[in-house]
Formats: sequence, C-alpha cells, structure tokens
Amino acid sequence: MQDFIYNYGLILLASLITLLARCFISISFSKYRNVKNNNNLTGEKVARYILDKNGLQDVKVVSVGGSLTDHYDPSSKVVRLSEPIYNKTSIAALSVAAHECGHAIQDKNNYFMLRLRCSLVPLVNFSSYMGYLAITIGIIAGLLNLIWIGIILEMVILLFQLVTLPVEIDASKRALKELKKYDLITKKEISSCRTMLISAASTYVASLASTLLQILRLILIFGRRSRK
Repeated sequence: MQDFIYNYGLILLASLITLLARCFISISFSKYRNVKNNNNLTGEKVARYILDKNGLQDVKVVSVGGSLTDHYDPSSKVVRLSEPIYNKTSIAALSVAAHECGHAIQDKNNYFMLRLRCSLVPLVNFSSYMGYLAITIGIIAGLLNLIWIGIILEMVILLFQLVTLPVEIDASKRALKELKKYDLITKKEISSCRTMLISAASTYVASLASTLLQILRLILIFGRRSRK
C-alpha cells in the first residue's frame, strides 16, 4: 500500500494540481480575451506606453508565434508578446502585456530576485537534463548513490521555481500599479485584470508544488530502499 502511495499517489496529486492551474488560466484567458478594454488599447500599445513612461525606450516590443508564449528577455531587452496579446484590445492582452513590462521594470531597477533567477538559468538547464539522466541510469544500474545525485540536481530546479514565484508575483503587482497609475484601465476593469494576473501566477505555484511532490516521492522511495 505504501509503495502504491509513493509511486502513484503523489504523481496523481502533482498532476491534479498542475491540471487545475492550467484550467484556471485557460478559463480566465478564454473569458478575458473576448472582453475589450475600455480604452481600446492593444497589448503592443500598452507595453510601449508603460515602457516609455518608465524610461525604457530602448526595450523593444515584438510579436512572437504561439499562445501564452509571452515573456521578457533581459539579455536582449525585448518584450515578446504572442499574437493574441500583441494585436488584440482585450483585457487579457492588456494584463499580460503589462505583466511583461513589470519584468522590464524589475530589470531596470536591478530587482535582486530577477537577477538571481537569471544567474540560475545555466545551472537549471544542466540540472534538468543531468538530474533525470542520473536517476534513470541509477535505477537501471541499481546505483543508489547516483540516484541521490540526481535528486539533488532536481532540487536545483525546485530552488529556481522558488525564486521564480516572487519574481512573477512582483511583476503582476507592478503591472496592476502601472495600469492604474496611467489610467490605462477603468475602476470596473481592475478586478478583471487582477483575476487574469492571479491566474497566470497560479501556474508557477502549481509547477513549484508539482516539483516538490516529485522530489518528495523520490526521496520516500529511495530512502526506504537505502535502509534495507
């Protein structure tokens, strides 16, 4: 029974948390992508306005393919907005564009957590590949020490997600502040924008919880084996 819980229970719980978060953002995005903002502003115009008001004229705003692929690239100083955000005048477009500008403002202000997250990227890329590889080889070869090395590498990913969460929450707070400060939204639109921003942040909470449960599962399984 314990083996069943370790092997399947935690996996199911992690999958459920991830699914609920994805459903939340999908429902929110589907709802607010069809609601036009009062000022009829596209995501691109909102982003350009906020950036210019914060002295970030050097930061470009460009369109990228896909859906929910929006992000700020601190290395090239570019806000990349997906097609449903860049050209649309919805509440979703306005909210997401403002959120990515929040990251650009963090970059300008040398926000410590953003700097820390960027510094962790090379280590995370290495750990995400080598961690799974070490665990897989360790299981096949029956090498517990190698498995524990893999688990430690997986903890680097957990650390990255722990750092990412406050970065994303802070960016959303900055986004809402900027939208209200420059009257880019009406009082009636504030709650809608807040809901959209919260739903986006929920995916990062879910990713963190999922990774934590996966690591806990591995520790429980191989911790028991090492004591035998």
